[in-house]
Amino acid sequence: MQQSKELILEASNIHAWYGSSHILHGVSLSIARGETVGLLGRNGMGKSTLIRTLLGHVAHRSGEVRLFGEDVSKAKPHQVARLGVAYVPEGRGVFPNLSVRENLLMAARPGRNGRREWSLDRILQTFPRLQERINHLGGELSGGEQQMLAIGRALMTHPDLIILDEATEGLAPLIVNEIWRVIAEIRTTGIASLIVDRDFKKVLIRSDQAIVMVKGEVALRGPALEVSNDAALTSYLGL
Repeated sequence: MQQSKELILEASNIHAWYGSSHILHGVSLSIARGETVGLLGRNGMGKSTLIRTLLGHVAHRSGEVRLFGEDVSKAKPHQVARLGVAYVPEGRGVFPNLSVRENLLMAARPGRNGRREWSLDRILQTFPRLQERINHLGGELSGGEQQMLAIGRALMTHPDLIILDEATEGLAPLIVNEIWRVIAEIRTTGIASLIVDRDFKKVLIRSDQAIVMVKGEVALRGPALEVSNDAALTSYLGL
């Protein structure tokens, strides 16, 4: 009998509120080591709220979140990050007054068990454009370059899980292809990923599992191939 993979993240019966608005209604998900999970749904269905809840950014929440078996249901964002979770937010969040080099180095730290495979040199080899712009300020970069920088900075923390929220939003097609190339490379290194992106076909191709959210609930889940062939998918995504 094949052993199941170690679970990095386990979330059970997650509810979340913004003020009096009940956004998430009993959402559960799990991500195993090295697994890529695609999180799909139309705008306003709760995807970003779920991510922010898992990371500890939403204060009014209930349910259980565990990382490597440790209960982090009430943990603060910096505590979640220290346990091996990296986040690439939709707005990129680069520091505009720091250089590319400084943006990368300020995030650098060993991962769990002292792992250090994502050095500055490796990031610059992965993103040659960042090498060319190494001394430019973050605010001087194009949107695509800022996205590369945000992903590179996340990798400098040597995460076990990286969460990508709309990593290709608003970018030129050539840059989009480059971002997907890097996401595929990340997958081969054994880092688990949770990916939100409007291009659901590319997400499903690159995912092991997929979850589709509708109005704050999980409407569909399963292996990505099965989800991609489910007749209800297009209606859930409003296509």
